Amino acid sequence: MSELMIGDKWMPLMLALTINLFASITMYSMIGHLQMLRVMRQYWLLSGALVYGLGLWVSHFIILLTSDTMILIDWTIIVKLFSIMASAYGSFRLLGSRLPHTIRLLGCSLLMALGTSSLIYSTLLSVQVEGYSIHYQLASFSFLFSFLGTAVSFYIFERKNGSMLLAGLLLGFTGIIMQLLGLETVTVIYSVVLTADRLNDYMQLLSIVLGLATLVIFVFSLVARYVDRRYTSMNERYKLLVETSIDMIAIIHDEKWEYINRSGLQMFAADSEADMLGKPVYQFLQPKFHTVLKRMLQVTKQRVRQSPIELDWFTVQGKPLHTEVIETSTKLSGKPVFQIIIRDISERKKNEELLINSEKLYVAGQLAAGIAHEIRNPLTSLKGFLQLIASGRNNSKNYYDIMKSELNRIESIVSELLMLSKPQIYELAYKDIRSIMADTITLLEAQAILHNIEIESNLGEEALWVRGVENQLKQVFINVLKNAIEVMMDGGKITVTCLREGNRIIARIADRGPGIPQNQLSKIGQPFYTTKEKGTGLGLMVTYKIVDNHQGSIEVKSRVGDGTTFDIILPFQIPAEVTDVEVWNKVTPIHRLRQEDESAS
Repeated sequence: MSELMIGDKWMPLMLALTINLFASITMYSMIGHLQMLRVMRQYWLLSGALVYGLGLWVSHFIILLTSDTMILIDWTIIVKLFSIMASAYGSFRLLGSRLPHTIRLLGCSLLMALGTSSLIYSTLLSVQVEGYSIHYQLASFSFLFSFLGTAVSFYIFERKNGSMLLAGLLLGFTGIIMQLLGLETVTVIYSVVLTADRLNDYMQLLSIVLGLATLVIFVFSLVARYVDRRYTSMNERYKLLVETSIDMIAIIHDEKWEYINRSGLQMFAADSEADMLGKPVYQFLQPKFHTVLKRMLQVTKQRVRQSPIELDWFTVQGKPLHTEVIETSTKLSGKPVFQIIIRDISERKKNEELLINSEKLYVAGQLAAGIAHEIRNPLTSLKGFLQLIASGRNNSKNYYDIMKSELNRIESIVSELLMLSKPQIYELAYKDIRSIMADTITLLEAQAILHNIEIESNLGEEALWVRGVENQLKQVFINVLKNAIEVMMDGGKITVTCLREGNRIIARIADRGPGIPQNQLSKIGQPFYTTKEKGTGLGLMVTYKIVDNHQGSIEVKSRVGDGTTFDIILPFQIPAEVTDVEVWNKVTPIHRLRQEDESAS
């Protein structure tokens, strides 16, 4: 029987080796492009395990035909196939996990070695086996050989790009040699005798099964080849897009440049890749942005989406480079890396500076024109009166009064301009806005009565604390309230309300004047813009500036014919310690009604 089975050994061995190598290379091709095929990932893992399991399983039976080991056709052949498929699938899943590289490599190799060993030792589970003996030293050596060969194969596949062929050849040779060594480690005593008729039946069944298995391997190899071509084509397209991109596309690993496209080399004025690759990224980054980039890498590592961040670099020649950077984390050959896209915004920065300077010149020109216009009028009057006095005309005293009023007007314009200059140093204090508003109403009450205007106020009973300069805040209320009085030519009512909304304090001044057209609302607060005949247009500009310095804002609502409402919004800031709280929290509401004042008089 041994002579019938052995024959020419080298031919079946070569066939077994060819099938195993073919299956191993096909398997690596099927699991090598999983990043491209994420949706079908599990199917490709299962297909790769099936191909490799069938290849090793078929080669196992071919090797058995070359030996004097009896072939058993029972349930153990199914165990052999599924054990190697399960070990292969588990290895692939472990290989793609997020565990450390060493643990993944050792775990994958161990599972594959166990699966290969199952082909040899699962036969001992058959009921047709009466006894057996194992050469444990040779068995340990064969297992260790399988483990190391598989580990090297997986290492080459994972770390060396484009080395599927080498990894497949190594894995195929390892599987065949391990099986040959494994057959020498086991001596089996069978309870049945293999007759010629049973041998013929086995051979026919094996021929059909091995033929089908080989056909499946061949079909899967064609599918893998088709997918590999598609992947190669897509890879070439992506590579073309990356290399021809006008932006810099780079890969960072261990805070060093791993890859830089041509645009990136040109952006950093590098003569060759050697000028940047392998060097720390911080070598070309300006020191003040080192912390920003480290924080950016840390956040990106946590898979948190980020908006583009502006970073300033140095080129290889040391010239400054302004860029906008966006970053994502990914994997390259199994190792975690950062992919960044860098866009040169140096020209944009220059254009922004030119635009800002142009706006500054425009504003300065507008301001200078307004100042010249506002000051030239009183200067013309002064010049004329000086000429009259020099000519000896009478009424000099009347001239002096007019000249003094013109000088006061010039002084007022200059004072308001100084308020708009660089910030002054003031002593901030906690103030109750109700007290400031009450003083303002008292100050302007007589003027309101002269214009037949009634000021109605509701200051509430809750203390409305702000932190600021009392005189400046009073100036804000005076400016707004005075404007409201002056626009109500036919008299009427002005309503003043102070209230708190959350962390905001609102001082609301509403008049019943003619209102402001919508096209003029946007111009409020601009220098020298005024609708009053003798106004300078600086009062509201100063008002806006003071409120802004107090971290507040002003909202204006107006309808033509219905009046205008100014909401002066300031942050509510209560002092840490307030004495006499009951006094501060209660203020008698002020209602200044013109009719009551007249009856009282």
